[in-house]
Amino acid sequence: MTSAYDSNNIFARILRGELPCHRVFETPDVLAFMDIMPRAPGHTLVIPKAPARTLLDVTPASLGTLILGVQTVAAAVKTAMEADGLTIQQFNESAGGQVVFHLHFHVIPRREGQAMRPHTAQMAPADELVAHAARIRQALGGA
Repeated sequence: MTSAYDSNNIFARILRGELPCHRVFETPDVLAFMDIMPRAPGHTLVIPKAPARTLLDVTPASLGTLILGVQTVAAAVKTAMEADGLTIQQFNESAGGQVVFHLHFHVIPRREGQAMRPHTAQMAPADELVAHAARIRQALGGA
């Protein structure tokens, strides 16, 4: 059974401007920003601005807009990070591996022969996240 949406989850707080993030892409409906515990350099998160706990809670219209945002960000991440490929991940509920209970997609650039780092609580250096965000924004055609 799906639990109710918690409006105090970390991504909701980022959307309200209560917590900082390294933004790379934004529309009226979608926000993309750097994962502070990246599994590979350039690991980016893409979230809907509308409250949705999981893939099963989001409206079809919001999901359509979100997946277009994922596609746009994925292309920019692949270019910016000179990746050979991408891993796109999306988890639902604790049993499915979800940790933050606001719908989100992980866009992880991959290089042939390199394993992803394990998910740890180790945060990346801020200057590294800033540099990767700038590269991705540039690939998106922005500054």
